[in-house]
Amino acid sequence: MSTFSGLGTALSSLIAQRQALEVAGQNVANANTVGYTRQRAELGAVAGGGTPAIFSTSDATSGGVRVTNVARLGDVFLDARLRTTTSSAASLQEIADATTELERTLGEPSKTGLSAQLDTMWSAWNDLAATPDKDGARAVVLEATTAVVSRIATLRTEAATQWAGSRDKLTALVEQVNASATSLADLNQQIRSITASGGSANELLDARDALVTQLSGLVGATVQTRADGQVDVLVGGTPLVSGASARSLTVGGASSFDDVTGGAQAVHVEWEPRPGSPASRAGIDGGQVAGLLTVLGPVETGGLYADVARSYDDLAASLATQVNAIHQSGRTTGGMPGGPLFSFDATSPALTLRVVITNPADLAAAGATEGDLGGSVAARIADLADAGDGPSATWSTFVVDLGVRTASAGSRADVAEAARASAESRRVAQTSVDTDEETVNMLAFQRAYEGAARVLTAIDEMLDTLINRTGVVGR
Repeated sequence: MSTFSGLGTALSSLIAQRQALEVAGQNVANANTVGYTRQRAELGAVAGGGTPAIFSTSDATSGGVRVTNVARLGDVFLDARLRTTTSSAASLQEIADATTELERTLGEPSKTGLSAQLDTMWSAWNDLAATPDKDGARAVVLEATTAVVSRIATLRTEAATQWAGSRDKLTALVEQVNASATSLADLNQQIRSITASGGSANELLDARDALVTQLSGLVGATVQTRADGQVDVLVGGTPLVSGASARSLTVGGASSFDDVTGGAQAVHVEWEPRPGSPASRAGIDGGQVAGLLTVLGPVETGGLYADVARSYDDLAASLATQVNAIHQSGRTTGGMPGGPLFSFDATSPALTLRVVITNPADLAAAGATEGDLGGSVAARIADLADAGDGPSATWSTFVVDLGVRTASAGSRADVAEAARASAESRRVAQTSVDTDEETVNMLAFQRAYEGAARVLTAIDEMLDTLINRTGVVGR
């Protein structure tokens, strides 16, 4: 080993320690950067030179040190767990939000809720039974009944409005998925180019991981890593992103709430068709999109809005049928048989429910065997308030069921969010920058740099003595 080779060894240490110090500085600089994964410079000894021939020898000891890799200190298993829990939590949260919003529109219990309006209507019928000769009591019955009909129609309309809002949100999320997939494909291409040229693409890997996690929260995406550093992102087992290319999704199926309740094709997400090939459905089983597809579906698949609309229709039909049956058995003050109080279209009872009678005198309060001022029929209608299968009982059961459904959905969403938060905290603990640790590392690299510089100085002084002072003694 020559004296001059020591300069190369010291120089390699200076370069390696400087690079390691720069990596530590990069970590400190990004200590508060969201999504940044800390890095570490991995140092490796440079092997000594080989002997030139089989029987020759060499006195070389080593070749110094070099940075073999700048590693991202992440964990693929923690990343996978975060994506899985994010997918589940996002889906359940969408369902919980939808049920909570529906429960809020009911306004129960309150003075303006349907329960209170039904009670007011039954009370008006009870007053009419007590004072069938009062025109004011009859007018109050018509007014209270009209208010109930209007409230039922409003609830049904609000369900349709929320369905339309959720479908619009689904369309926006799918567009966001397509944009993220395109960006991820571009990152794949850049990472491959940089890696192939021997560069470090750690910051691009951080950006890509963030996009993958975002896609997991949107459509439950899963990941497969290629040997060249690129990743394939799968949705329902089908590639959304394959290397540097990306596919697109689109929303199909029912475009209006009436289509869903009328038995038309359910809302679904499908792959955007390519020329000459039909569109096929995407099997999405996670993320916000899956949650929205669940609540937007028909009754047969557990669609929340469709199920609620059917409950409103059942309530309207039950109210009209039961009241009409009793009212038609009575007589008006003029001795005429009572006609139907309500009319509705069986295809959509809640929206088509109407009060047929407009003249208070046409209300049939008396029984067939009573005088014109009898009130037994009005009393029987009032008794529907306490009937086990009456409209009030039906509505009360629905409100309780929706409340239980909302509480259950919220509980599941909370549990899933807790799991997601736990996975995220563990990942952050693994990937986030500890400034104390980086300070210690910087001190270690600084001392090593100073030591290498001192070695360089010592060799320089040795060479100065050898070159400039050897043979000059005694001159």
